[in-house]
Amino acid sequence: MAQSDTVDRILDAAEELFAERGFSETSLRMITSKASVNLAAVNYHFGSKNALIHSVFARFLTPFSDTLEQAFDELEQNCAGEPPTLDQTLRALTESAVRMPQRNERGISIFMRLLGLAYTQSQGHLRKFLEQQYSQPFGRFMRLLKEATPQLSAVDRYWRIQFMLGATAFTMSSSDALRDILQNKLGVETSVQDIVARLVPFLAAGMQASDPMQAPVGKPSVA
Repeated sequence: MAQSDTVDRILDAAEELFAERGFSETSLRMITSKASVNLAAVNYHFGSKNALIHSVFARFLTPFSDTLEQAFDELEQNCAGEPPTLDQTLRALTESAVRMPQRNERGISIFMRLLGLAYTQSQGHLRKFLEQQYSQPFGRFMRLLKEATPQLSAVDRYWRIQFMLGATAFTMSSSDALRDILQNKLGVETSVQDIVARLVPFLAAGMQASDPMQAPVGKPSVA
């Protein structure tokens, strides 16, 4: 078996099992069994389970980061010195993900599931890895978000970004199930591109909503 094929089989198996079971619940032996390789192959190519987790993320994020940087370059060039709008910034992010060549039709949903797990499970090493390796494109994204929402306080912007990420992670990681539900209930077929087209204006509206912490308190309405 060629080395590249061995690496891909290990990464494919790890990606699927991590998404299904979580990081802690997935053992290296589960991965080697699914990939039809021995434990020595995992140790040789990756060295440790943490390094394997990093490689699973890097396989998606490295090409995505390159695509995203190009999208931001084009966006800022087209804006001719003016800061891009929030809608433009979000579209650059989401459309970059959709345009990425996928190894299989569940590529984005699997990755978004993994990204959600990275922040809900105890994976400090992974968050540190992501911050170190991909600080440039995502730091740029955060700068564009800040420029597009000058009316928000730092605290309110922080929470809205978390809400935005949560909505995105849930929607995209559950996209297969959500599409099936819509098909069964309404007979409507939906593509990933359709989902993104509907998601972006929803996220933008949430980021730009008035600050409820500063809204005047009025009298309760009478039904």
